[in-house]
Amino acid sequence: MTVFERGWLSSNNILFDGPDGSALVDSGYVSHAPQTLALVRHALGEQPLARLFNTHLHSDHCGGNALLQAHYACHTAIPAAEADKVRAWDQAALSYRATGQRCDRFTFDAVLHAGDALTLGGDTWQVLAAPGHDNHALLLFCPHQRTLIAADALWENGFGVIFPELAGEPGFDEQPATLDLIDQLAPRRVIPGHGAPFMDAVGALARARSRLAWLAADPQRNAEYAVKVMLKFLLLERQTIPIAAIPALLEAIPVVNDACVRLLRTGPAELAPWALAALVRAGAAHSVDGWLVNAD
Repeated sequence: MTVFERGWLSSNNILFDGPDGSALVDSGYVSHAPQTLALVRHALGEQPLARLFNTHLHSDHCGGNALLQAHYACHTAIPAAEADKVRAWDQAALSYRATGQRCDRFTFDAVLHAGDALTLGGDTWQVLAAPGHDNHALLLFCPHQRTLIAADALWENGFGVIFPELAGEPGFDEQPATLDLIDQLAPRRVIPGHGAPFMDAVGALARARSRLAWLAADPQRNAEYAVKVMLKFLLLERQTIPIAAIPALLEAIPVVNDACVRLLRTGPAELAPWALAALVRAGAAHSVDGWLVNAD
């Protein structure tokens, strides 16, 4: 098992090789797809990529699918609940239109259900439901290694935006159940969707529960966090954005509009200066001569 730690625009990729053949879990964002392909080709050499799995279908986890399929014709499996959306390529239902993000059209050969078992790198991995950040997301857990592929359900310091809550759907109740499940699994090693793999699952769960309680106590906090994340994602992709263009960019992202109107009682244009200042204050961006500049 090889983990390609990719940062925040692209999710981490986990490459397996073994007696059951090669497999990749998650493929990153579309603008990084050539890099994803290069990483896989370098690791596998002349061996083809046989299988591709997605933990969920947010654009930063499946944006490399199309290029990998074109190069390798790899057998691809996605969460079962997303099958009809992918088959019809419904970008609204798949969240790409809502988030203002891109994803090249891909296909699939099979679906993954909670309770399935996969053989990866010679070991058996359990497929488990992980609602919260995305209510169709999945975890992969290897009991033999006690290794968890957590995607965006658990990071070393937090978890992904609880997107369902932004649309008026439950998420704050689902995320605690997912954290409880991870606690019961007692993983020795966690491979998050973003950030380095880590060993202290107990500490990470404590931090995640504390943050979740803080967000759930006031849903406006989750909405504000989502706005900052959406702006940071645009900045990661573009690296520089004219500050004058930020209000229009936020207005063009439906999930930001919905969060602003329903939860924050304001408009994206009014929220833009706050979001910009929040990123600068956190050290995630710099304001330079009328431009917002990415800072990692």
